Amino acid sequence: MSVVPTERLKNSSRIKKTQRNANVRQAIYQSMWRWHFYAGIIFAPFLIILAFSGAVYLFKPQIEGYLYKDMLTVREVGTTPLLPSEIIGKMMDRYPDATISSITLSDLPNASDVMSVNLNGTMTTMYVNPYTGDVLGVLNSNETFSAFFKKMHSELVIGGTWANRLVELAACWGIILLLTGLFLWFPRNKASIWGTILPRLSKPGSRIFWRDLHAIPAFWLSLLITLLIATGLPWSGVFGGQIDKLANSTNTNTPPYAYSFGEKPNSVTVAKDIAEDLPWAVESLPVPSSASSGYLPLNIDHVVHIANNQNVLLPYTITTPQGETGVFTLSTSHVKPGNNATLHIDQYSGAVLTDVRYSDYGIMAKAISLGIAFHEGKLFGLANQIIGLIACLGLIVIAVSSYIMWKKRKPKAKLGAPTQPQNKKVTFAIFLMMLICGAIMPLVGLSILVVLILDVLIIRRIKPLRHWFSL
Repeated sequence: MSVVPTERLKNSSRIKKTQRNANVRQAIYQSMWRWHFYAGIIFAPFLIILAFSGAVYLFKPQIEGYLYKDMLTVREVGTTPLLPSEIIGKMMDRYPDATISSITLSDLPNASDVMSVNLNGTMTTMYVNPYTGDVLGVLNSNETFSAFFKKMHSELVIGGTWANRLVELAACWGIILLLTGLFLWFPRNKASIWGTILPRLSKPGSRIFWRDLHAIPAFWLSLLITLLIATGLPWSGVFGGQIDKLANSTNTNTPPYAYSFGEKPNSVTVAKDIAEDLPWAVESLPVPSSASSGYLPLNIDHVVHIANNQNVLLPYTITTPQGETGVFTLSTSHVKPGNNATLHIDQYSGAVLTDVRYSDYGIMAKAISLGIAFHEGKLFGLANQIIGLIACLGLIVIAVSSYIMWKKRKPKAKLGAPTQPQNKKVTFAIFLMMLICGAIMPLVGLSILVVLILDVLIIRRIKPLRHWFSL
């Protein structure tokens, strides 16, 4: 018996197996590319807005210091600042119909005190000279530089729940875009430095140029951009709520309560309902009530005295009580999270009902607090701001170059999406992976289901749409 046919059969079998593996790899690549392509087409514009607004907001201290210099700084520094009650009294003399919500005291000798005031039904920010009580400036709280860019970053300027959810959805898909993009970037064959970790710049304007300008910065900045997106998600409405529930259920968020008297409150009011600029870890902390005693409320100067006795470091904000059972809220959200403190104080007796410091936080709350400080560019000063700026500009370059690259390869009368793979098993497996991502990030899962319904009920049933989407 000859061994030649046997060897031929073995070689043929190896060739077929190799071909099958190659086909599977190609199908996986095509499927990943389609998900990456459609997600990029839909969400890249929103990521550009987030990156631009975030880049500007990173430099809020410098920009506002320039725009509002005459309001934020005092020209002549006195020797002894007025008491907060004296400052409020002078403000009330000038604006007798005003209602003060909070006052922020600075740790800098040449900085003005900042008051949040309801003036004729409009929430207003007042800047006051701490030595004379003179009002240095008045701004509509919703029309300041920081308010505008914060709203652009969190609600696309439009405002409302839908805009906020759209921002969250874009951020979540941004992470998926980076992960699928890394898979597409990874060299399938022997790779050279050029076109893999360094761009080929020899032919500006070519498809290769724009491909490298898209893929290579994404590779180098992928970890940084992912970190920047992830550290912003605790603020999001849906996924952020899940993070908060997870931290609370595992006792890794807010600490055990420290009360002078009484039991842990069952209040439906949480700290973020009555105060602003709180540390993330205490935003959902239940607010206790003042014991109604028939006595007059404490003077705000007593709260400053309590802050000094409790070693609360400036700058801090004192939020005034709301109603007869309301409490004073003494809060700090420092550049250094380690100095954060949140106190709720009985407005009659001065008893400290809640006292939460950074050292009390659980491990998850500490990590998120540090991440938020990094996200805002506060964790390690100017270097942190510059690193954030590089990530934001890089994300803009990645998004813009993707559109240019798409326009260069897009055929007429078609979207130009990558070809749908023929291997149904691979397509289904990748779809399951995306559903797992959707289970982790609920809005992603909801968006996948919406697209699936549109695909099955509309796009596949209308021939021009089916042709345009290359189905």
